[in-house]
Amino acid sequence: MTDPLLSVHDLTIRFDVDGDDQVAVEGASFEVRRGEVLAVVGESGSGKSVSAMSVLGLLPANATVEGSVVFDGQELVGLPDAAVRHLRGERIAMIFQDPTAALNPVFTVGFQIEEAVRRHEPELGRAAVRARAVELLRSVEIPEPEARLRSFPHQLSGGQCQRIMIAMALASDPALLIADEPTTALDVTVQAEVLDVLRRLQQGSGTSILLITHDMGVVADLADRVVVMRSGRVVETNDVGALFAAPVAEYTGALLDAVPRVGDRLVVAGPASGAGAGAAAASAVPAAAPAAAAAVPPPALVVRDLVVEYGNRVVGRFRAVDDVSFTVGRGEILGLVGESGSGKTTIGRAAVGLAPITSGVVQVAGVDLATAGRREQRAMRERVAVVFQNPSTSLNPRYSIAQTLGEPLQVRRGLRGAELTDRVDALLADVGLGGAWRERYPHELSGGQRQRVAIARAVALDPDLLIADEPTSALDVSVQAKVLDVFRSLQGRLGFACLFISHDLAVVDSLCDRVAVLRSGRLVELGDRDSVLTAPSDDYTRRLIASAPVPDPVEQRRRREERLSA
Repeated sequence: MTDPLLSVHDLTIRFDVDGDDQVAVEGASFEVRRGEVLAVVGESGSGKSVSAMSVLGLLPANATVEGSVVFDGQELVGLPDAAVRHLRGERIAMIFQDPTAALNPVFTVGFQIEEAVRRHEPELGRAAVRARAVELLRSVEIPEPEARLRSFPHQLSGGQCQRIMIAMALASDPALLIADEPTTALDVTVQAEVLDVLRRLQQGSGTSILLITHDMGVVADLADRVVVMRSGRVVETNDVGALFAAPVAEYTGALLDAVPRVGDRLVVAGPASGAGAGAAAASAVPAAAPAAAAAVPPPALVVRDLVVEYGNRVVGRFRAVDDVSFTVGRGEILGLVGESGSGKTTIGRAAVGLAPITSGVVQVAGVDLATAGRREQRAMRERVAVVFQNPSTSLNPRYSIAQTLGEPLQVRRGLRGAELTDRVDALLADVGLGGAWRERYPHELSGGQRQRVAIARAVALDPDLLIADEPTSALDVSVQAKVLDVFRSLQGRLGFACLFISHDLAVVDSLCDRVAVLRSGRLVELGDRDSVLTAPSDDYTRRLIASAPVPDPVEQRRRREERLSA
């Protein structure tokens, strides 16, 4: 066996927080062999990203690093900053989690790639630098690379931006590539394409990859070996096949058990008790109801022939949603899935009056948004709530949790004093947080805890309809499982209807009653969860399902080969 490219031994990382030592990593040891993909997995706060940042010397000034980090025979702990900067980018490169934040929005992607090429090959002339940039874009399978050099980051999709980041990282032909959550929040088809790019690059160049991720499907698809971390410690290291087949650590088994899988949910005859009438009414867009049926409550959401366009005659018009029709019955959860740009979020925004309705009908609890007056729309908004993807940006950082939950109750229900306190405590209890959390602020909570607070605020006014836009996409699998349990419990007890927007088909399968599939703004398939996800009728739906990674290396290899040969 050859010497490892990267060897981490007894790594301990502490942060000085107001004079108090906080241990982020304690005694961690692992190695990355030459030409292999090593995945480091664990929950938020497990120390996986901090360990990777220590290799690059990117920790903040209040961090203290002890132990040994040896890269290609050279000790990195205690190395002067100038020497670390020489290694960074030259022999060790990094792909960050959010490419749109990592790329400079005011420069073209061509300028940024060429800058990386000049940094590592200063002797090249302008034409050679440009040719190298085109070659890098072609290596990550960007279509029309010459034209893409003139594009700005905002003109590219999330998957294309991630490929640009990979191209920049490869500018110096690094020996080690650190990929920190490279596919988080990407659609399943885009994620599959990015993983294919990484796999081909690794196999073609022999570059070692240190993969930081919480997605066990990605681990099964790409990794050779796996390191599992918990609370700053390594609890298991194993080959990927052995780890998935027979995990040694109890914590590893719990992580794998928490991963949702398409098809695991039992097939039921209909939705949960109390949702039957609504779900039955939701099977198709209803025609005008006869007078005798006037007592039957309308569906929570009716979308009929919806068209949403942006732009004007000068710059041109773009049709984001094209003739879409569906309903969400009372007490029902409808999953809305599709790739980025398919129109999922636009439909969710249109349902709460935040996107222009070019034509068609959107009715919320019987109120037509196109014809309703201001007073009717204001009353309607009290009956609709939204849970956004990122609770860090949707919660006010200056409000305590009690203030966050109490604000809508004060403004809309007029609650004060003990009555308000009791209602806030009840909401916290509903999402699995005790009253002790009421005086904390969002930055003092984990991502999963913040999302629970966001859900509690959304249901504070007992809405008829909840719009959930990718509420668990950036959460670890175990945290995601807990949040989904909270969501499922609340929906079963309160009976609100939900439009659940997601790209994670396993989550949709575990939670939703019916599924609507969007492609390029058009509805291509609509039906009950079991028929759509296990026996889809549309080729696009079949491609989405085939692209979703599964937490089983053997099955994932078979699915990947089948997908690539199709």
